[in-house]
Amino acid sequence: MKEHTTNYFNTFIEIAEDCPIDQAEIPPLKGDAKSVANLQFEMINKNPYKFSSDDVLFQVFVDRKEILKEEIATARKAFFSKGQACFRASPLTKRYAWGIHSNSEGKIALIAAGTDEYEKLINDPSLKKYKAMKSKR
Repeated sequence: MKEHTTNYFNTFIEIAEDCPIDQAEIPPLKGDAKSVANLQFEMINKNPYKFSSDDVLFQVFVDRKEILKEEIATARKAFFSKGQACFRASPLTKRYAWGIHSNSEGKIALIAAGTDEYEKLINDPSLKKYKAMKSKR
């Protein structure tokens, strides 16, 4: 079975062209259940450059589906047996104005739009750059 990945290396994912805000926002909680944006934000913000994109996306899937520990290895193989949307499609990059920097090891960190660090990464010629996907066509 082929294994797909969402990992990037030495890459910066910029916020979407149609992102409704210019300055990064922490995704607000809506009710009791945490959204995908909340779960992704918490995991990456607390652990910059600790996890790969695959790690974060799969852990959010596990949390939302309440997968048991003994089923995780099998679930991960099944999850990555088909292509998954990467962080270019994340609400963090599309709606909440967070860029995603992937280092040479494929580990990711959040970079707030509207900051000097964000501008530095946009202008770094050593990085590949991709825009997050637009919300509207």
